[in-house]
This record gives sequence, C-alpha cells and structure tokens, in this order.
Amino acid sequence: MPRRHFTNRRELEEHSFHPAVLLAVPLCALFLHAYLPRIWEPLSILDLPMIIVLYFSIAWRNPIAGTLFGTVIGLLQDLPGNQFIGVNGIAKSVLGYAAASIGLKIDVENMATRVLMNFVFCLLQSVLLYLIQSILLGQAEAHPRWVHELLRAAINSAVAIPIFLLLDRTRMDSVL
Repeated sequence: MPRRHFTNRRELEEHSFHPAVLLAVPLCALFLHAYLPRIWEPLSILDLPMIIVLYFSIAWRNPIAGTLFGTVIGLLQDLPGNQFIGVNGIAKSVLGYAAASIGLKIDVENMATRVLMNFVFCLLQSVLLYLIQSILLGQAEAHPRWVHELLRAAINSAVAIPIFLLLDRTRMDSVL
C-alpha cells in the first residue's frame, strides 16, 4: 500500500529551479512557438509559452513572480509576430498572476487539477486577447471562433501533461 507523505504549507511553497532551467526552458518554448508553425501550419494551435508561464507561476506560488514572468515571456512572444508589442504581455501577466494566486489556495500537484487549470487558463487567454484586440486596440474584425478556442484549449492541455511531468524533474526542492 502506498504511503502518503504529508507536508506543511511552507514545504509546498518552496519550489526552486536551476537558473539554466529558468533560462533555457522559456527560450526553447519561445523558439518552438515561432518556428514550429513554419514547418507545419496546424502547429500554430500550440501555445508553449503559455504552458511554461502557467507551470512556473503555479510552482513558485508567488503572484508577483508569476506576473513578472508572464509579462517578460509575453513581451518576448510578441517580438517576432505581426501584432502589437504588449498584447501577449498583458494577457500572460494576468495568467501568471491568477495561476500563482490559485496555486496558493488549492493543491496544484495533482495532474487533473493542472490539466483543468491549463484548459481554463487557455480559454481565459483567448478571452483576454479578444478583449485587448477589440477594446484597447479597436480592431473590430477580431472575432474569436469559440469552437476553435475550445479545441485549442484541449490540445494545449494535452500537450501540457508531458511538459509538466518533465519540468517536475527539474525542481531543486529544499528539504527542511
């Protein structure tokens, strides 16, 4: 019978990563996000930077760090694109803040919770991007296709599972 290991809240909050991981993983996600759709267009449905922002924000459980990390990744994601700089920065900063805040309140070590959060946050990002484009930028032609967005959220949630499992192995948790 498996033995359960209970930890206190302080131990749950102390997830740290090697600086090389913090640099290489987001840069790799940004590179793949820009490069994969050029190889095969249907891969543009993947949003690897969003998955990375959610993972690190949930792992750190620090809303300020999640907001800053989401902002930096979003701004870097905007650079090679044809849209205004800051659109993804705004959306991903909100996602980073919300994911870190939720990570403080509920058990996010459960894979089902992570998949559900990824699905919901992918939809939230779609709503945020629509609102930013239609209200802040005044682009009336920006109408989301909600069936496509639901499919996008499901695919990104499925892709997030192995990414989360791989990134879990890079943690440098301190034992108290």
